[in-house]
Amino acid sequence: MAKQRMLQFVTVAKETPEKRPPNLRAHDFQEIYAEYAEPKAEEQAGRCSQCGVPYCQTHCPLHNNIPDWLRMTAEGRLQEAYELSQATNTFPEICGRICPQDRLCEGNCVIEQSGHGTVTIGSVEKFLTDTAWENGWVKPIVPAVERMESVGIIGAGPGGLAAADRLRRAGIQVTVYDRHDRAGGLLTYGIPGFKLEKPVVMARIDQLQQGGVKFVLNCNVGVDISFNAIRGEHDAVLIATGVYKARDLRAPGVGAVGVEAALDYLTASNRKSFGDDVADFDSGRLDAKGKRVVVIGGGDTAMDCVRTAIRQGAESVKCLYRRDRDNMPGSQREVANAEEEGVEFAWLTAPKGFVGEPVNGVMVQRMRLGAPDATGRQAPEVIEDADYIEPADMVIMALGFEPEDLAQDWQAADLGVTRWGTVRTDFSTHATNLPGVFAAGDIVRGASLVVWAIRDGREAADAILDYIAQGAQVAAE
Repeated sequence: MAKQRMLQFVTVAKETPEKRPPNLRAHDFQEIYAEYAEPKAEEQAGRCSQCGVPYCQTHCPLHNNIPDWLRMTAEGRLQEAYELSQATNTFPEICGRICPQDRLCEGNCVIEQSGHGTVTIGSVEKFLTDTAWENGWVKPIVPAVERMESVGIIGAGPGGLAAADRLRRAGIQVTVYDRHDRAGGLLTYGIPGFKLEKPVVMARIDQLQQGGVKFVLNCNVGVDISFNAIRGEHDAVLIATGVYKARDLRAPGVGAVGVEAALDYLTASNRKSFGDDVADFDSGRLDAKGKRVVVIGGGDTAMDCVRTAIRQGAESVKCLYRRDRDNMPGSQREVANAEEEGVEFAWLTAPKGFVGEPVNGVMVQRMRLGAPDATGRQAPEVIEDADYIEPADMVIMALGFEPEDLAQDWQAADLGVTRWGTVRTDFSTHATNLPGVFAAGDIVRGASLVVWAIRDGREAADAILDYIAQGAQVAAE
């Protein structure tokens, strides 16, 4: 009788990949989690209960067929498992590393809800795709038929790259325009190597290039080339720029030397990991070494900043967040990792202003949680006469991101935008009000997760293919 491979959650405990000790990992930018050995991946995949209504799949933005590829993994059918995961996810090795599984698939796992500990879906996904790369199962993009139609994609982040992959597989000629000198967007320059090592990203970009995707880098739309010129060059255009404008904080001293934007800080650090010359880092401005660092914010970007500062050799790192731990938007797993590495969190605190030029302190207000706001979360309230000064040599503002004014920057006044500055699109087709122009990812939905950008990019690509097909049909008639 064949061995029962699944439903092992009662007898097999949850076991995550080994994590490097904090005293070792806090001094480099290598990923902190080890890889599963094959027997361990099969064992952990076998804990899946194969439930009839898979909430893990329902709560995955890509609706990955998680139960089936977990079963294949448990049965040792690793190539089939990889191919099934790749069918719905353009970049499974990236999602396996950086998705907040504790809020998505794993957080909604049935056996997690029953108290047995979730299936380690993200770690198995990472194992599968890394194994696929090692064994040559990741195949080059080879369209069955080359087509004459072309699509221009503005933005080489996850949304744009996901769309490029899907369009190229359909034989469309694809050109991706990006302002940076490397493709990848936040995958390359925003997310630190200890969460996503850069060769992982570069491997996918190489695959796209080898498959015929053309990249036009160091290209700032509206300056180096006009938006209308891109529209004239292609049969359709996809806007996938993401949102990069840092949210402002209006407070005394906010413009002082030493008060830095999170993305500037993270980009400088990631460029150094590539071996680039970075003047603002080399001068010490964006280097936390020996400094008392204060990071303001409670999202995943703030966690990236505090953990980067630790690795750069900061004297101390403190994170200020205006709500408590239970109400923070960032991943609880990332908070725990940061605490292990020496980051101190000051919950229920908010900046009131900054002291010194250059900065030498943050004026901090103590907060408490009051009545729920419009979103249902308890709104923070200031506790009067409880302010204090937090010493700081560097303050990093990680308060989130807003869309740039594309209509103005691109001289495209007729491009429809919302009152938040995001590009207005049709919900089902991702089409804008301009003929042949589509938009996807954060520039439509606001700052969000990489996995949502991937989904949007794939959906937009399918809509573009339908648009091109309709045009061809009209021309034939």
